[in-house]
Amino acid sequence: MKAILTAVAAASLLCAAPAFADEALAKSKNCMACHSTDKKLVGPSYKDVAAKYAGQGDAAAYLAGKIKGGSSGVWGPVPMPPNAVSDDEAKKLAEWVLSIK
Repeated sequence: MKAILTAVAAASLLCAAPAFADEALAKSKNCMACHSTDKKLVGPSYKDVAAKYAGQGDAAAYLAGKIKGGSSGVWGPVPMPPNAVSDDEAKKLAEWVLSIK
């Protein structure tokens, strides 16, 4: 029984891993100062971003460009400044945002 519970716990952690895969990176890059997973702050929630770009093949590359280079007017009048992230970090953050349901 203990082995079964351990296996179930391990499987649930693996299933939850993508949701938390780059949350630490988002926090370390101060993204969470303006964004939240499930509610609008200064910028849109990550759930809203994921929903807007769901099903678009180039969404990760598009969002990575916005993360790195900044954005204006897409979600309202408040611009998002460019972020000091590498190309790889921008890609990881974009893929993480798109994975949020």
